[in-house]
Amino acid sequence: MKWNLQTKNILFILLGAAIYAFGLVNFNMKNMLAEGGVTGITLILYNLLSIDPAVSNIVLNIPLFFAGWRFFKRNEFIYTLIGTFSLSFFLYIFQHWITFDFSLTHDLFLAALFAGAFIGGGLGVIFRYGGTTGGSDIVARITHKKFGWAMSQTMLVIDAAVIIISLCYLDYRQMMYTLVGVFVGAKMIDVIQKGAYSAKAIMIFSKRSETIAKQIISVLDRSVTLMDGKGGYTGKEMNVLYCVVSRNEVFRLKSLIHEIDPNAFVTVNDVHEVFGEGFANNDVEMTTKFVDKTSRSGRRNR
Repeated sequence: MKWNLQTKNILFILLGAAIYAFGLVNFNMKNMLAEGGVTGITLILYNLLSIDPAVSNIVLNIPLFFAGWRFFKRNEFIYTLIGTFSLSFFLYIFQHWITFDFSLTHDLFLAALFAGAFIGGGLGVIFRYGGTTGGSDIVARITHKKFGWAMSQTMLVIDAAVIIISLCYLDYRQMMYTLVGVFVGAKMIDVIQKGAYSAKAIMIFSKRSETIAKQIISVLDRSVTLMDGKGGYTGKEMNVLYCVVSRNEVFRLKSLIHEIDPNAFVTVNDVHEVFGEGFANNDVEMTTKFVDKTSRSGRRNR
């Protein structure tokens, strides 16, 4: 089972690297758009010195591997090596073997959108399955361990510095479109890491909680957890219901609650990743056991 999981992770890291490389070659490089981090440095070297990014990516990352290997767990380090080397491999493939004509210099906004979508999408897949592409991530881990700096802030500073330095071969118009691409890429990473499909977590405060719970189970075929609660103003004891439903079931659930108790107090929150029995989509699943553990933990914390 462990080997199957590792094989799956590696395959998806390779897929993410291919998506990343495709976007970088066909939308950033062909439309003169920059990028942050070590990837951005490879583009600077490519445009100023004609050094192949597939080569410079490896050359720049090798000393970082030696400097930062002790800050990674074994699997993380292996996945980072795979992500970095596979990125260089696919960069070479898309530059020299499998080429496309995606020149959009007449519409840089469209080029920036596609660059962000592919690069962010590729990175999101790599991150989701435990890998990285080296570069600024390694630097951020080192500075976090040595100096206590927040990793996100370190990576932001590095990306900003590289993008500013990229003005040595870009004009301000290209720079602004690069920022559009970076923004889209960041959003794509969030969507893929958290899951594009969101479930909904519902908390129900009602005097008829047990009746509502039975109806949720029988009508919606969803599990529900009853937690002990106490009104802060009234001091009265009551059961609080917690359940997770898919997004298209929220209206049915609200209608069901309103029919039983029109005065019920209900909160609805996004759940970006859930797993277990009860849902058709693996990204929005949850077992009763998991919910029960969560509720018991919540009671202990109170």
